[in-house]
Formats: sequence, structure tokens, C-alpha cells
Amino acid sequence: MKIYITSVFVDDQQKALDFYTEVLGFTTKHDIPLGEARWLTIVSPEDPDGTELLLEPDGHPAVKPYKEGLVADGIPATSFQVTDVQAEYERLRGLGVTFTQQPLAAGPVTTAVFDDTCGNLIQIVTPA
Repeated sequence: MKIYITSVFVDDQQKALDFYTEVLGFTTKHDIPLGEARWLTIVSPEDPDGTELLLEPDGHPAVKPYKEGLVADGIPATSFQVTDVQAEYERLRGLGVTFTQQPLAAGPVTTAVFDDTCGNLIQIVTPA
């Protein structure tokens, strides 16, 4: 068994697609219209057949309080592994990304947390 698709709830699918592809560097895997929403998945260009991230609309009434609670408590919605957290932090800051946690060594990992502009905090991590 392996993880095939996971998701983050976003307040605007197009804004999320732009941020996740143009700023973070992911590539679009599927973009299928489904009425008012889209089946919109992205993948790492380093692993185009790997796990897909679904940019899922946050329209369900339970989702917004859930997202707001995570953000209020500083809890990331998901985590992405990078080769060098400090270098990625500098690259993303240069592109205007807002970080809520600067790079921090925490035992066997270094992490940083940023705002994805779509209502989520996202963690980047590098194993030691």
C-alpha cells in the first residue's frame, strides 16, 4: 500500500494552482472541470509519477473552522521535504512568501513554516 493522493483545502483553486506551480515549483498533473470546482492535482517535478497533492476547494462548512484552528495554533496542513531548508527559505522569501517560522533545527530535522496564501500553513523540512 502507498499514498496515491493527499490534499490541502484551498480557498481559491486558481490562486492555489498559481502559487503551488509558479512559486513553489510543482507541476500540474490533472486539471479536470467538475462543475464549479476542478479535480486539480499537482506533483513534484522530481517525481512526476509520485504522490499527487489535490488542491481541494474548502467549501464544506466544517473545513473553514478546521483550517482557521490549525492556522491559529500554528499547525501546518502538510509538510514538504526539501534538500536544504535554509536555501529554500531564502529562495521563497525572495519570491515574497511569508514565513511564520524561520528555519529551526529540531532534533533530526530542520523545519520552516510559510503561509500558502490559500488559508494554510505549510512546513518544509530537511532531515539531518
